[in-house]
Amino acid sequence: MELSMMEQLCFSTVRIETQDIQKNCYSGTGFFFKLSVDDKIVPLIITNKHVVKGMANGKFVLTELDKDGNPMYKQHFPIVIEHNFEKYWIMHPDTNIDLCVMPINPILELGNKQYGKVFFYKAFDNSLIPVNEKLSEIDIAEEIFMIGYPNGLWDSVNNMPIVRRGTMATNISLNHNGRREFVIDAACFPGSSGSPVILFNKGGYTDKRGNINLGKGRLMLLGILYAGPQLTVTGEIEIVTVPNLQQKPLAISHIPNNLGYIIKSDAILDFVPLLRPLIANS
Repeated sequence: MELSMMEQLCFSTVRIETQDIQKNCYSGTGFFFKLSVDDKIVPLIITNKHVVKGMANGKFVLTELDKDGNPMYKQHFPIVIEHNFEKYWIMHPDTNIDLCVMPINPILELGNKQYGKVFFYKAFDNSLIPVNEKLSEIDIAEEIFMIGYPNGLWDSVNNMPIVRRGTMATNISLNHNGRREFVIDAACFPGSSGSPVILFNKGGYTDKRGNINLGKGRLMLLGILYAGPQLTVTGEIEIVTVPNLQQKPLAISHIPNNLGYIIKSDAILDFVPLLRPLIANS
């Protein structure tokens, strides 16, 4: 089975279901990343801190791999973590950066050794984080893609996420309002927290200087959705985290204005020093 690049990217995310101590249920988005730590590769799931903080239980579903190395769309395996789900996550050291990671090698090994399961997933890696020269090639209003589970929606039969389009709304080469962030023009619903924001050009693209690059594609992990400006009922604009979806009716007190605040993907590299002790002890 030969998957297109976009089909492969649909296996880069995971729907994170959580439950607090009051048994309220929520959902958010995570994605797979293979982080280079010195000479080792550490597989991770990355999401926002606010998706997992205060959560007692957590669950995500992985797609199984067949003997030929292909995904078995309708064969899934639930990973359930009970009692203080939050403690399994490593928080970004900057309190203003809403990111956290979970090393998943223990989960993958447990699935294989105890249950005989091997999972199909696609992970981003360091090479897809744009820095310096690559950032300068990205123009305002370029098309972007966001993969996740808006309003908790997903294809539960095939374990597939929802892919949505948007555009760059600010200059990614600049730190928006002095923070390691940029803004996209896209509807960002509850459940989308932690979604990867991707630049993907298939078959060619025009750069910001007007040069046409035929036959050359681009794939970059630009950042991670975490918040958006919303209009309150009193007419004020507030920047609020995109909430993980709560499975019960909520009173509408904030009106989203179809903008999303994105943490730049190079913030992922800040986890390297935090993961070194983990590797040393493994």
